Amino acid sequence: MKIEGKGKLLKIFIGESDKWHGEALYHVIIKKIKEHGLAGATTIRGIEGFGANSRIHTKAIEVLSQDLPIVIEVVDKEERINEIIKVIEPMILKG
Repeated sequence: MKIEGKGKLLKIFIGESDKWHGEALYHVIIKKIKEHGLAGATTIRGIEGFGANSRIHTKAIEVLSQDLPIVIEVVDKEERINEIIKVIEPMILKG
């Protein structure tokens, strides 16, 4: 879908191991964004970062490499971004 006029960028920060009803949360979010017909979305897997619990997650430490940072970027018009936030916000318990 092509955006006419100004667009907005939404960034969602979650962990790779986050789940929603047994499925990877990032995958569920991407499916919801597509179902709602937004212009585009990308999932980016980080190599290092920290979040709500202030614990550093890094690929260098094997145990923590299973929960690397994930950023989902969503692009569309502001009103459509606001609509999708209402759909996915209940799925994000931390992040």
